[in-house]
Amino acid sequence: MINAIGVLESNSISRGIEVADHMLKSGTVDLLESKPACPGKYITIIYGDVGSVENSMSMGKDMVESFYVDSIIIPNVHPMVIHAVAGIPDPFEMGAIGVMEFFSIAGAIYAADAAVKAANVSIVNMRLGIAIGGKSYVTLTGDVGAITSAVEAGVEEGKQHGLLFHYNVIPSPHKQLLEKLV
Repeated sequence: MINAIGVLESNSISRGIEVADHMLKSGTVDLLESKPACPGKYITIIYGDVGSVENSMSMGKDMVESFYVDSIIIPNVHPMVIHAVAGIPDPFEMGAIGVMEFFSIAGAIYAADAAVKAANVSIVNMRLGIAIGGKSYVTLTGDVGAITSAVEAGVEEGKQHGLLFHYNVIPSPHKQLLEKLV
């Protein structure tokens, strides 16, 4: 049963690839993402049952040694977060939008999970530290009240687990902007 996600960041691409391989061989987890991230980091994102994710992450953290940057495990992660990280968002209807921006990949994932659990919103997209100076951001949509609640919850979680940079709620975004956000 998929109910946990784990993220491991290292500051060595070659070590990150080696560690990802060992993490996958250490247990019954699946690979969601494994790629370089700005600025010169490497991220591995796995998912599976909580125990398997915890075991694989523990082994990965031990193996990455001095190249360790950050790691997270989110048990009971919302399925929409896994889909967004994989680049396959769930169907949604555009409404108001909320954007949360972070200096960390972990902060964005924590915030996205908290936001979708707090209110009836959808994730439009999630960019995790690639080609944007290492920043990460999450774009949400829903009605104005739900977006406001979701962004508040995501920002609070993001402050605790990441480096929040900025956030906003746009109650009635222009149609041309909405088309480009997808």
